[in-house]
Amino acid sequence: MAIDRFAHRKAAKAIKLANDAGKNVLVKQIRHKFLFGCSEFSVLPYVAGEMSEQEAAQAEKRYGHMLELFNSVTLPFYWGRYEPQQGKPDVTRMTAAAKYLKDAGATLKGHPLCWHTVCADWLMDMSNTEIYNTQIARMQREVGGFSGLIDMWDVINEAVVMPRFNRYDNGVTRICKERGRISLIKDLFATARAANPDATLLINDYDTSVAYDILIEGLLEAGVPIDAIGIQSHMHQRQWSVEKTEEILERHGRFGLPLHFTEVSMLSGEMMAPHYADLNDFVPDDWPSTQEGETRQAKEAGIFYDTLFAHPLVESITWWNFHDGLWLNAPSGLLNRKSEPKPAYHALYERIKGDWWTADHTLVTNDKGEITVVGIKGDYIAICEGNEMQFTID
Repeated sequence: MAIDRFAHRKAAKAIKLANDAGKNVLVKQIRHKFLFGCSEFSVLPYVAGEMSEQEAAQAEKRYGHMLELFNSVTLPFYWGRYEPQQGKPDVTRMTAAAKYLKDAGATLKGHPLCWHTVCADWLMDMSNTEIYNTQIARMQREVGGFSGLIDMWDVINEAVVMPRFNRYDNGVTRICKERGRISLIKDLFATARAANPDATLLINDYDTSVAYDILIEGLLEAGVPIDAIGIQSHMHQRQWSVEKTEEILERHGRFGLPLHFTEVSMLSGEMMAPHYADLNDFVPDDWPSTQEGETRQAKEAGIFYDTLFAHPLVESITWWNFHDGLWLNAPSGLLNRKSEPKPAYHALYERIKGDWWTADHTLVTNDKGEITVVGIKGDYIAICEGNEMQFTID
């Protein structure tokens, strides 16, 4: 007998929508419990009316494809861009963007609250104590201020390298060196938790080595309330094999915490040469998608999502970025530069809204007026003789 790799994604729910037997009930799934998402940064200038008519039309086309496929979106809170001048955060545009996406049904995440890259330059005029206090205040402002709108956060990003980061000086590395990673991260998580007790709080890193495991272990031993482990998986130089993915899942899964694959990127063009140490070191003016690359991207994306969705601890996968050229000018999107779906988009759609989606179907009530719905975990609606009921299978 074949084993269903995804059986743990399904469950049953009994509901009562009628008083008699023999009533037909139409059942429709309307949302996944699992978070399938992408990063989306262009929505800020869109909602602010800063795009030309042509740009806005392209953006709307892109968002239509995005929201048809995904139910979660990551928004940018890079400190140096969000608050380029001290005391003047981009709160108006961010709030409008968040409301636009939430009204469309998306679960939102803010990324990141603390990171040594794209850091605020004006911190460099402060003492370390002042930098630390300002970082804490930022956590309180963002997490508390967006509570109810954005309730998921990458609290700290790429902490494995943070205290030894030496590409350029910055305020966050300074306080990380002085206070130590665990001490700093403990304070950040405690601040975020106090600002929004119901928030989902992540640590996030591109370093998937044992060094990340050791850091997480130390944080948990110190009592840091990590809700989920964020794992970046940028594949600009080589595709991850199934064996590598499963090894990473096994190592990070030993903590028993939910796993979020926060930044998934795969190229549909020329692969980046292996001698580059940092993805930011290779940003060519022209980096086209190719037919061969798009075929490869679609195949590898399907395999990767199959592997992750089959693992019971994985709760979220975020594609980075949705549209070619929006990040590092790379052909890493699910849409091409004309906002048209690539083969990888269709490969994921066949899974997310096909194989992993409960098709509309009709059930008949029993003598108690009940039906039992078996389906992919998520939100549903049942319709019987004009009456509707929303329910969740989890």
